[in-house]
Amino acid sequence: MDLSSARRIVTFVLVLLCAILVANTLSNILLAALGLSGIFGFIVGFVIYAVFFFGVLFFFERFFGITIFRFGGR
Repeated sequence: MDLSSARRIVTFVLVLLCAILVANTLSNILLAALGLSGIFGFIVGFVIYAVFFFGVLFFFERFFGITIFRFGGR
């Protein structure tokens, strides 16, 4: 494995970790503010988490040029 492959793997892991942390924090804050609980809170929380997660990944791809899932279709 050369240095560029290792750098790509480290970047991938760091971007995913950042997206997970941001999505988790924002979705928890939003669910607490809305006061949702139970199965309805779980479903809404899952959807909100997914939106924030992919939003952060899109942000990294759009502004930093770090491609994870190729949202631009290139």
